[in-house]
Amino acid sequence: MRISDDLAKVLKTPMTVDELGIPKSMLVDLIFRVLFREGDVSLTRFGEVLHLHTQLLDSVLAHLQREHLLEITKAGGLGRLSFTYALTDAGMKRARDALEKSHYIGPAPVDLKSYTDGIHLQTNDRIPVTPDQVKNALQPLVLPENFHRRIGPAVSSGSSLFLYGPPGNGKTTVAQLLGEMLGNAESIYLPYALAVGGQIIQINDPLVHIPWVDKTPSTNGGQPSSSINPGVTNNKLDRRWGLFQRPAVMVGGELTMDALDLRFEPVAKFYEAPLQLKANGGMFLIDDFGRQQIGPDKLLNRWIVPLESEIDFLRLQSGQTVEVPFRQLIVFCTNLDPSDLVDGAFLRRIHMKVEVGGPDEKKFFQIFVDACRSYKMPFDREGFMYLLKAWYRETDRVMQSVHPRDIVKTIVAICEYEGIRPQLTPELIDEACQSYFVDLG
Repeated sequence: MRISDDLAKVLKTPMTVDELGIPKSMLVDLIFRVLFREGDVSLTRFGEVLHLHTQLLDSVLAHLQREHLLEITKAGGLGRLSFTYALTDAGMKRARDALEKSHYIGPAPVDLKSYTDGIHLQTNDRIPVTPDQVKNALQPLVLPENFHRRIGPAVSSGSSLFLYGPPGNGKTTVAQLLGEMLGNAESIYLPYALAVGGQIIQINDPLVHIPWVDKTPSTNGGQPSSSINPGVTNNKLDRRWGLFQRPAVMVGGELTMDALDLRFEPVAKFYEAPLQLKANGGMFLIDDFGRQQIGPDKLLNRWIVPLESEIDFLRLQSGQTVEVPFRQLIVFCTNLDPSDLVDGAFLRRIHMKVEVGGPDEKKFFQIFVDACRSYKMPFDREGFMYLLKAWYRETDRVMQSVHPRDIVKTIVAICEYEGIRPQLTPELIDEACQSYFVDLG
């Protein structure tokens, strides 16, 4: 990832407490909590846990030593760089006070302004995805010709996308494949934690934030580089920021309004970032839209201001309101009629609306052939034509893209149970379809 001069200023390694952007007391509390948990701690270990430069840490530790809050328990041959520290009795009291405030131990947080500047600088330009990348991402699916042209612009502009249509035709898979493509297309620097109003908000989520692996060929024998998170090893960059794949957050019917607000952990005494904050710089997929426990109108109202202004507002327990960037591709997927869910005013705020419909017979044939190949079952044209006639044409059943996979999978399961070779016979087709389809009459 090429770092612009402006971004380099945001990511510059802080060498003094003044350059850190957070109160010195917050850093001191972090140091006390590390010592309370681990006992004897070396300067190198402090750097590993807090992701800070040893020069900065050494100055703070020296001050705490002079205040008789820390003592040196081991000294090596490299001067202060080889010192190991422990708490004094007075320091132990201060450490307990620090634990009363919060149990957070991890990379030191960054200030809100640096976070906002960093996100803006990395999301101001379009995401560099090409038509070939979008087509390749969607290659596992059989879709209408030039379908990529309907969703590619939404991805490259990083705006918003509304996918709708009958169930079983790949809307969720389309969105998931786009998320994977974004993650592989470009990296992004994101902080592990954020400091706001004297509180710590943990942004990093190992399930969402995947360390970036640089797969570009190196000049050394043409082999790809596998350096993970160069921001952690490069002394010119602030190690409180990690280099990640662009995040993809995916939620469905389990989504609640609480998940979109700061969540305070009463035991740990720090905040966990809401889903949309974790998704900044990447994609936020709301699947099964309209089937959440909360009404779609409330959920939609939650997004009106962020979609319009690219700003979200979060509230701390103290009542303080925090203004944070809202820079992500937000995707809504629904099986329901959009006119029953949203009004025109909201739809105007979503730049791209794309219907993902069912396949025609030609596409259904392609999908069925691919399913047979995937499950290693010989394709038989006569068997397929029997399926088409008996279970679709004569019954007026609507074709769905998911049917071929499920029917073939069911046939294979029946044959494995019987100990026979999978094959596409009328008898097996009937048995599989009778098990699969539910005709309520």
